[in-house]
Amino acid sequence: MSSSTQQNQDDYRKKVYTKFGDAGETSLLYGGRVSKNSPNTEAYGITDEAVSAMGLARALTSDQKANEMLRDLQRELFTIAAELATDPDKYELFQQHFKPVTAEMVTNLEKAIDSLEEEFTMPTVFILPGGSPASAAIDLARCIIRTSERRVVAMAEQDLLTNGLIMSYLNRLGDLLFVLARYEDRELPIERAT
Repeated sequence: MSSSTQQNQDDYRKKVYTKFGDAGETSLLYGGRVSKNSPNTEAYGITDEAVSAMGLARALTSDQKANEMLRDLQRELFTIAAELATDPDKYELFQQHFKPVTAEMVTNLEKAIDSLEEEFTMPTVFILPGGSPASAAIDLARCIIRTSERRVVAMAEQDLLTNGLIMSYLNRLGDLLFVLARYEDRELPIERAT
């Protein structure tokens, strides 16, 4: 057996638990330890929650367009989480490996909203989430994104946010998820909230 094959097998056998976080700290992406309650950790952790909620929505939808849109958004959010998990002093390292959020990405979200709204009539009343399992999961993801957005604002207020476009992206993403949930239920009757 070659040494590289043995190394790959050893890497595969590494344990999931490291015990490094037992004292309430975690590592940022390119080094540095922070509290698990730090603004960075809060922001990228909640963003990860939204990624998982979108995964639930993908598992529940039978609409190919919604599934593909959610998958693409999940991938973008992974990169955003990496950006949020990077100390401002290490931002150049992040840029060497990932594409940061751009104005074009925000514009693409707006185009997606416009495209969906051309396919159905948006409700003009407050509605109760839960018209279908998939739309309920999308609405859950939307609420989680709004929490992530608030955590990113907290990072910005503490000068921990390197790229202010993340706030715009998350704001627009919340809007898109609202529209996508309504798109998912476009053929169902509306259940008014009031």
